[in-house]
Amino acid sequence: MAQFAVIGLGSFGATVALELTQLKHDVIGIDTIKRNVENLADRITHAVIADATDEHVLEELNIQNCDAVVVAIGEDIEASILCVLNLKNLGVEKILVKAKTKAHHTILSHLNVSKIIHPEEDMGVRVAQALNYPMVSRYMALDDDHYIVKVPVNEKLNNVNLSGILKQEPNIKLLLLKRDQQIFYDTDPNFTLKTDDVLILEGSLSHLRKLSGCFA
Repeated sequence: MAQFAVIGLGSFGATVALELTQLKHDVIGIDTIKRNVENLADRITHAVIADATDEHVLEELNIQNCDAVVVAIGEDIEASILCVLNLKNLGVEKILVKAKTKAHHTILSHLNVSKIIHPEEDMGVRVAQALNYPMVSRYMALDDDHYIVKVPVNEKLNNVNLSGILKQEPNIKLLLLKRDQQIFYDTDPNFTLKTDDVLILEGSLSHLRKLSGCFA
């Protein structure tokens, strides 16, 4: 279980916070609007009325101890930028920020945040899933519990036997493996992975979660 903070609990931020909570993570939600906080008070781990543009407030909430922070402040671009600067000052390394305009995006790009989010392209559920499974570059839901996921192979798994990994969770199905321009639909028991291979896997969320540690 990881710890995340979501700053700004409008429609997008609330979706991220709720999805992360459903994925069994510890979530603190922060907003200046009382109604937004009350809407989530009994649905996420912590919901707090606070001003994220105040660095001391964030420090008191131990935001610096979070694994990642999502800044989902809506209309107030200045508040969003101040919040990011505060998080940087507190040493938060993984910061994902919702961008409202092209100008907002440009400023954020110079602040070296981990990811700039455009809600019309990145739904709150997708952002939450990406935080939950950082090794998954893309996914597609087949239903509420079954997913197809795209997993790039990192250097840690170079020369590791593929069958040995898949045997750890036999309910996961390998749909295909891509290596450079080659596509493999079937692999023999001695097939070894190479850095930058791409796996396409299918399975239930619970089984994918059990296997995810192998790719972290």
